[in-house]
Amino acid sequence: MVEEKLNDVASDDKRRRTERIGVPSPTPLSGLISNEKSRIDTGISEFNRVLGGGLVRGSLTLISGEPGIGKSTLIVQAAAEIASRIGPVLYVTGEESEEQIKLRTDRVCQVGLDRLFLLAETNIETITAVTEAMNPSLLIIDSIQTMYSEELESAPGSVSQVRACANELMRIGKGKDIPVFIVAHVTKSGDLAGPKIIEHLVDCVLNFYGERNQDLRILRAYKNRFGTTSEIGAFSMGESGLSQIENLSESFLEGMEDGAEGYVASAIYEGTRPLLLEVQSLTSPTGMGFPRRTALGVELSRLNMILAVLDRKAGISLTDQDVYVNVVGGLKPEGTSTDLAVALAITSSFRRIPGDRHTLAIGEIGLTGHLRPVQNAEKIVREAARMGFSRILLPKKNADRLNELPAGLRLIGVQSLREAIDEMKQI
Repeated sequence: MVEEKLNDVASDDKRRRTERIGVPSPTPLSGLISNEKSRIDTGISEFNRVLGGGLVRGSLTLISGEPGIGKSTLIVQAAAEIASRIGPVLYVTGEESEEQIKLRTDRVCQVGLDRLFLLAETNIETITAVTEAMNPSLLIIDSIQTMYSEELESAPGSVSQVRACANELMRIGKGKDIPVFIVAHVTKSGDLAGPKIIEHLVDCVLNFYGERNQDLRILRAYKNRFGTTSEIGAFSMGESGLSQIENLSESFLEGMEDGAEGYVASAIYEGTRPLLLEVQSLTSPTGMGFPRRTALGVELSRLNMILAVLDRKAGISLTDQDVYVNVVGGLKPEGTSTDLAVALAITSSFRRIPGDRHTLAIGEIGLTGHLRPVQNAEKIVREAARMGFSRILLPKKNADRLNELPAGLRLIGVQSLREAIDEMKQI
């Protein structure tokens, strides 16, 4: 049961405006003016990339992540940059005290503190009054689960409260042309809890994640009305806050050892840029009747499919082997371009075939054992050449379409998984 607030519709309500002004006339697209040039620079290029070029005025952005992963740190750094260049920023905190926010800003921010205003408040009506009086250049709500409306009797964080507060924030942002950041927490499974119901209201949904025992943090866009989806930004967590990682491919590949078994370099195309990464695998005889399958960064269902294709189409049976697959760095790549690298890494570990740090493999594996072409292969090839790779295993259809190759780079076009394994043995 969800509590709903019912209001009487007045005779002069806007929903009855057709009775007062008649039916409105639609406007042709050629007569509309885009606000693309009015984006707000956050001062953090990786943040701007994920947002699609910067903050759009009047937009609502929902950012989620596990507690302590660095959401508030990232937003505070961006807020301080915007405050120093654009105008005052209002930071509303419902979880931490003003003293806690002050300690964080002193540690991670160097500019804009005199124009960054803090408000420890959870009442959405009070926040609305302060926002309308102040008219800030950016409004930050940390977090939406702590906010409540006095018009509803349910507890903060409930479905009705989250929905009511989100609607009020949307009215403020769209009405006054103020970009709004909404911070949300996730469940133990990594999914949005209450804020899941407001994903359709916001313009952009971001997820901030990373391994707690590592410095790498990844910001990914799952929804963006003003830019590309699946765009990622890379950051490194340090004592002075988050710093940008401009060459993410190099950080993922720096630990590759030539001659080791069970690893293959691969690549994906995330948003607007190619990204190179390392896929590792380990096989060992199972000590139980049922072999274990463990995948980090790769969907378990995808791994099971690749193992079935290896068995039926390449003659590599792993029914008595435990199989472990890991994408180095904690990245969770989307798409299927890493299928071939996963299969070759498993084969390398099982057959004791040494790996080659100068060889990269991309391609989608079909159930027939043939390789399907991947998108943006030309840009991936250029990035691989820049990173020092000399050989690339890829589907033959992709290889036939590439005419101009960087100097010193050899393309090996293969049609099937079995053919790719034979090429790997020769390398």
